[in-house]
Amino acid sequence: MTALTLVQAVNDGLRTAMGGDDTVMVLGEDVGLKGGVFLATDGLTKEFGEDRCFDTPLSEDGIVGVGIGLAMNGMRPVCEIQFQDFIFPAFDQIVSEAAKMRYRSGGMYTVPMVIRTPYGGGIRGGLYHSQSGEAYFAHTPGLKVVVPSTPYDAKGLLIAAIEDPDPVLFLEPKALYRAFREEVPEGYYTVPLSKTRNAREGNDLVIYCWGAMVPVCAEAADRIAESRGKQVRVVDLRTLMPLDEEAVLEAVRECGRAVVVQEAPRFCGYASEISAMLAEHAVEYLEAPVKRVTGFDTPFPNTLENYYMPDARRVIDAVEQVLDF
Repeated sequence: MTALTLVQAVNDGLRTAMGGDDTVMVLGEDVGLKGGVFLATDGLTKEFGEDRCFDTPLSEDGIVGVGIGLAMNGMRPVCEIQFQDFIFPAFDQIVSEAAKMRYRSGGMYTVPMVIRTPYGGGIRGGLYHSQSGEAYFAHTPGLKVVVPSTPYDAKGLLIAAIEDPDPVLFLEPKALYRAFREEVPEGYYTVPLSKTRNAREGNDLVIYCWGAMVPVCAEAADRIAESRGKQVRVVDLRTLMPLDEEAVLEAVRECGRAVVVQEAPRFCGYASEISAMLAEHAVEYLEAPVKRVTGFDTPFPNTLENYYMPDARRVIDAVEQVLDF
């Protein structure tokens, strides 16, 4: 076991997957000798050669398009988009081609590729380097959307995503890249996709969250326990599509009260889908309305980043409103 940051765990996951399967390759802008803007691919070109970890032109649609072609012809490409904000030139390739290939070919072709990209705020990147666009992609049948929140999960989920027969969008919360270290097993292991994780146990209320919001919600839960003696469960969704729906519903059946926290803007966000699911399938268990804590319906600000991103204070306020209903 080695204590790694989340970005180091991503690097270790890529190295492990590439070492065990010659068809795994990495491509993207500056992923080669530079090692990527966050050093997630550091050392891979030196270890595996330029044929398996190489730089591409500044063309996101080209990166993903080449990845689709490689995947359909026996390779397992891992495409890096430097920031999730830059992914939109490749949106058509992802949602119209990669996600639909299995269906349109009647299962004749699959697209076993991973698209890795850092997302969200936390580095004062302003409106073009801080967006959380998970809802755009979770809306697309045929595409899997995975968001780790710990180094252990980052490595295990990434290897599982690389081995998956379908395209996976792997969103890495850049705010957590170097926020803390965690013991991560050396060598090969996987964390199964579409399985939630209880980041904190409790039965008085459940908070659903993912990515950089997980430690925020865990802090809020700890403070609620200290101030009110209430035990709040924190459920890390980990995979947004396909969602572990039964685990989500089971948690609210046991807790009776729920808060959903996302970094993205409120309107039509992924938190809305969780809220609707609870209302549609578990309303008889709810003892209070479901409360959402989200970003705001504005472009992501730079100087006001700390006000935009949900923090423990805002989560605690929502939890107390639901507990007191």
